[in-house]
Amino acid sequence: MDERLTEATRRARGGGPDRYHDKLKVQGKIFVRDRMALLVDAQSFVEDGLLARNDDDELAADGVVTGRARIEGRPVMVIANDPTVKAGSWGRITVEKIIRALEAAYDELLPVFFLVDSAGARITDQVELFPGRRGAGKIFYNQIRLSGRVPQICCLFGPSAAGGAYIPSFCDVVVMVEGRASMYLGSPRMAQMVVGEETTLEAMGGARMHCEVSGCGDALVSSDEEAIEWAKEYFSYVADSYRVRPISYQGEAPASTADISAVLPPDPKGVYDMQDFIDGLVDEDSFFPIKHLFAKEVITGFARLNGNPIGIVASQPNHLGGVLFVDSADKAARFMWLCDAFNIPLLFLADVPGFMIGSQVEAQGIIRHGAKMLTAMAESTVPRICVVVRKAYGAGLYAFSGPGLRPEATIALPGAEIAVMGPEAAVNAVYFNTIESLEEPERSSFIEEKRREYSEDVDLFRLAAEGVIDAVIEPVDLRDELVRRFAIASGKDRLFSERRHGVPPV
Repeated sequence: MDERLTEATRRARGGGPDRYHDKLKVQGKIFVRDRMALLVDAQSFVEDGLLARNDDDELAADGVVTGRARIEGRPVMVIANDPTVKAGSWGRITVEKIIRALEAAYDELLPVFFLVDSAGARITDQVELFPGRRGAGKIFYNQIRLSGRVPQICCLFGPSAAGGAYIPSFCDVVVMVEGRASMYLGSPRMAQMVVGEETTLEAMGGARMHCEVSGCGDALVSSDEEAIEWAKEYFSYVADSYRVRPISYQGEAPASTADISAVLPPDPKGVYDMQDFIDGLVDEDSFFPIKHLFAKEVITGFARLNGNPIGIVASQPNHLGGVLFVDSADKAARFMWLCDAFNIPLLFLADVPGFMIGSQVEAQGIIRHGAKMLTAMAESTVPRICVVVRKAYGAGLYAFSGPGLRPEATIALPGAEIAVMGPEAAVNAVYFNTIESLEEPERSSFIEEKRREYSEDVDLFRLAAEGVIDAVIEPVDLRDELVRRFAIASGKDRLFSERRHGVPPV
């Protein structure tokens, strides 16, 4: 054995000085190579650039571990910061290793896992790593080039600071460890210096804030181990690349075999939890939420239907009535783009009053954000099925892949309503002056008569007779109907439009 090689390898795999390993333990974090061992199949990791910066005892592998591996037998590329080396910060060789890994992932169609725990660029090395053609900007270029080609999955264990915060933002999903993970362009100290704001790291860029408020985080977990398990489970739903389909598994019956109509309250205005409806529809324990803590009025997540992955976009009536806001439109749009990129069929479960109205949301650009949601849905060429569970009013019908947006089918449950607006609002809008001119009891009688006429005009069976609805299905039969329809649609042509790309209203 070459003693020089043995020693250089030992030092490189050992990471930074002992004091930084001790700091990791105090923080409750796991050393980067132990994180890798939890993520990838045993004995599968092949490392590149292990001996980078072996001329400096404190720059083991220059602070980043890169290489190919397998996860559940599937080939992947892994890029992992080592926070024991200069707090995981970037030097020139760090950046070059990341760029090379991303270029290889593009050429070899390898999904990319980022294990991020980095203080960002080393200011002392900025000329070497920042502005050039092989500088840090090339990392982002390559991530954007990879987007939609292969999955990019980020586990955020610690900070992702300044320009480095863009690595998670260009990933498909980001799972964040509460109390440790953070993303920010400027630190609290910089915010105080530049804009005079007094804040904390947690308030400005903490994991919970990003998962609940900004939407930059997709899942909030409590430990490094939980983050890695989340990432691996997420990976089980998506395809290896845009060229192939996701893996199918053995089908499972739903958790409850009871009629899911029991979830729906007798009162059409009654509140219920759409998650209970979903759990009664999909394979047992298969629902995997995305952005669960953000914009809760709409549910997005993966599930399996008879063993096959699907994406679900569903109203959540027990949060703000399921009304669509700016954030919920953004959440749904990005999820649809994700599913369409990796060949995951989409199921829409609508119980939606429509988009929110009022001066506040108009100022926030709800028209633009709603248009983004419609754009993402219309451009999704995977099989799409719309199920109107209870109601779909106004543009809410379009946002949940209604008939005009060319789904494979529009299905309604008995008693569902499809209309420009609900009967109460419609009657008030059309007959306001007349209603105001009447006294009781004539007023109540007039309103009731007009509501009855309105309901007859948009009667579900009339819509079915007119070809608006493809099927009216009892809840107990819905799962089997969806299984058959998705199976038949699996060979769908994926061409949407001959063009370079649209100009989306983002």
